[in-house]
Amino acid sequence: MDASISHLDTPNGHLYTVILRDITVRVLAEERHVRLSARLAGLLDSAMDGIITVDEGQRIVMYNRAAEHIFGWPTDEAIGQPLGKLMPERFRQAHGDHIRRFGEHGVTSRRMGDGTLIMGRRADGEEFPMDASISQLDTVDGKLFTVILRDATERVRAQEERSEFAVAAQAIREEEKTRVARELHDELAQSLTALKMDTIWIREHAQESPEETSVKITGMLDMLDRAVASTRRIAADLRPLLLDDLGLGPAIDWLATNFTQRSGVKVVLDVPEDLDLREPYATAVFRIVQESLQNIAKHAQAHSAAVSVTIAPHMIRLEVRDDGKGFSPTATRRPESLGLMGLQERAQLLKGSVEIDSAPGRGTSVVVRIPVNEQDARA
Repeated sequence: MDASISHLDTPNGHLYTVILRDITVRVLAEERHVRLSARLAGLLDSAMDGIITVDEGQRIVMYNRAAEHIFGWPTDEAIGQPLGKLMPERFRQAHGDHIRRFGEHGVTSRRMGDGTLIMGRRADGEEFPMDASISQLDTVDGKLFTVILRDATERVRAQEERSEFAVAAQAIREEEKTRVARELHDELAQSLTALKMDTIWIREHAQESPEETSVKITGMLDMLDRAVASTRRIAADLRPLLLDDLGLGPAIDWLATNFTQRSGVKVVLDVPEDLDLREPYATAVFRIVQESLQNIAKHAQAHSAAVSVTIAPHMIRLEVRDDGKGFSPTATRRPESLGLMGLQERAQLLKGSVEIDSAPGRGTSVVVRIPVNEQDARA
């Protein structure tokens, strides 16, 4: 009960009056509100996104656990602080004006920044990109604004890496076209020009100089052999004919042998003799092995390498490892990272994954897993 009391002096003595009110319903409602508030606080703390509520003065009145994790400020240090504390100083004025305009327009919710990223600031001063949405609610205590935040650092980094890779891949394609054009010009075009000149000479002098004609023809045959060899080499760089003629297993064996001859790094193969896959799996596996060995030759300073390919019921597993100098995968981008990114792109095109295990002084292991139905994969 709520109760109040009053008294009055009368000729007959003191009179006391008590006014009572049954407040059962109100107490039950308050208890229910407390329970709901506790439950809501628990739900907010379990949310993966940062949730921050500010009052009309843009002072923080609610700050969940995910926001603690994102910004690094504990709740007791964030409550009561201006929202601008969580943003780089150069953006605070514009951000405050944005919230004020949002409150004036009466829209209940809106994605902040018109779909663009906004910048946040952690307790240690680090700046980072965020996705954010905002909503407002009129209460008896005034207007409240709730901002839902998500750290977009990894997404932005992945987008930047994909963009960098696309630019680099285009540069590599142009470089490859230039290389092929140069080889065609320097080797095939010159050989064909020389053969044409010799052919004209033979047409004009064959009758009068049979011995010299025979020497010319012998030289032309040698030149043709070299031209054929150059054509095969250029074609093999563009697409290994062994893949079409003999299958994936012999093509990987040829690749390892050729790699050892060029680099001096011994390669141990653990590849089934009858390994043969359909496209696009065969070319993907071949190119991943090829690019992995190229990375070893360029950066690893290794003495030996190993390549293994296994076909499980629902998976192609490929591993290339070396005993070279290794590197730290989490360090600042290194020259070999572009090649590793190329491996990841090839695997992702087939919904696969790449795991890189390396450390300075203990070599590198690259494991690629590509999901596949074994019957569909077999050629």
